[in-house]
Amino acid sequence: MTKFPRTFWVADMLELVERWAWYGFFMLFANYLTGSSDLGGLEFTQSQKGLLMGVGTGILYFLPVLTGAIADRYGYKKVLFLAFCIYVTAFIFMPMFHSFTGVFIMYLYLAVGAALFKPIVSATVSKTTDDSNASVGFGIYYMMVNIGAFIGPMVTLLFKGTSHMIFYASAAVIALNFILLLFYKEPPREEQQEKESLGKALGGIFRNMGGIFKDVKFLIFLLIIAGFWTMYHQLFFTLPVFISQWVDTHVLYDFFAVNIPFISEHYSVSAGVLDPEFITNMDSLCIIIFQVLVSSIVMKMRPLRSMTSGFLVCSIGMALTLFSQNVLYTMAAILIFSFGEMAGSPKITEYIGRSIAPANKKALYIGYSFIPVFIGNIFAGIISGTVYQHLSDKVTMTQQFVAERGYSIADGLSTNAYFNEAASKAGMTPQQLTDYLWQNNHPSNIWLVILAIGIISVIALLLYDLITSRKLKTHE
Repeated sequence: MTKFPRTFWVADMLELVERWAWYGFFMLFANYLTGSSDLGGLEFTQSQKGLLMGVGTGILYFLPVLTGAIADRYGYKKVLFLAFCIYVTAFIFMPMFHSFTGVFIMYLYLAVGAALFKPIVSATVSKTTDDSNASVGFGIYYMMVNIGAFIGPMVTLLFKGTSHMIFYASAAVIALNFILLLFYKEPPREEQQEKESLGKALGGIFRNMGGIFKDVKFLIFLLIIAGFWTMYHQLFFTLPVFISQWVDTHVLYDFFAVNIPFISEHYSVSAGVLDPEFITNMDSLCIIIFQVLVSSIVMKMRPLRSMTSGFLVCSIGMALTLFSQNVLYTMAAILIFSFGEMAGSPKITEYIGRSIAPANKKALYIGYSFIPVFIGNIFAGIISGTVYQHLSDKVTMTQQFVAERGYSIADGLSTNAYFNEAASKAGMTPQQLTDYLWQNNHPSNIWLVILAIGIISVIALLLYDLITSRKLKTHE
């Protein structure tokens, strides 16, 4: 087996723990923001949720190009310590805020901590591997990412009965990294990085950014890939809320109640209703199980072809959610989407490094692959916010239903109590009212929007491949 230095393994464990803590809260965050107050939710509107998650997470992915320079200047270990301090304090203080402004500020503060952490581990893996073992090394690194992403929600969902415990659990987990940091050995830095002032380093970054934007081929590619990331982030921004509001999970609940009662007991909101985050988390489980197999299949495919195929499969997966409230359709959609993600996502960096970046600027170009993730988060926030609220939000539809029928319902009720009262006045059970709104308001139309984004991205990538291939042949 390929041998790696101790720092490589410590960095990978830091990543696993950080992803555990991050996804432990992030997978539950959308429903925490918009959920009914009787379940510990803040009852923000979908538009507020989309703005908060879209802008906050977008900034998280934009900042690493700057925070990477900070780490190079002051040392990885010091910046990691600062990042973990921010993480712990943000997780502890966030549940103390209940206003939109307060939560938004705390989320931005948390995003700064994540942005300080994000570039360091990948840089450490890069510096502790060489040409002979880099492929295996980054494969291990991505495996750690997905293991952490899977474990996190499975642990924090056990504490969902008290919403602030979700954040305290993440704080406790990330605190483990202070111990791991004792075993982290600082990778050697170039002498120039140690002597260069931070202002000069940041100035160089912005100059390089200006140069990057002059590369039209690279810029067009990044804009196309932003479509994929817009679609991908619906797994966290939209899908948990959609499942919570519309999907009937009793078939899956009954299966687990008979065969694996631990799941039906600990990962359910109530009898017959599974936690939406448990269902969404199957994406990470699929990646852990099948990533090696999918990577071996697409290994010999051209990156653009693999990306195009992957994005098309993702689009098909998203489309399945259109047809039924049955959770089995949702599970099939997540499974199909995960295969598309495995085929397409890893090839993005490979394509940038091998086919676009000049030989002397590979690291620089790969570093700017954050741009489509940043743009994707912003657009994902808009779609999961204002668009979802207009097309699919159960709360909005219930209020319209009550207004149309002229019912009088007392103010100050939680969203769940309001919905149950509306159902009662209409002479329906809550499930019957849900079915009525589904059939008459077609909330699944949100997935038509997301499907359209996926198909447009696929077509754009096909045209991009066709044009760049022709130009390459012409030059030959």
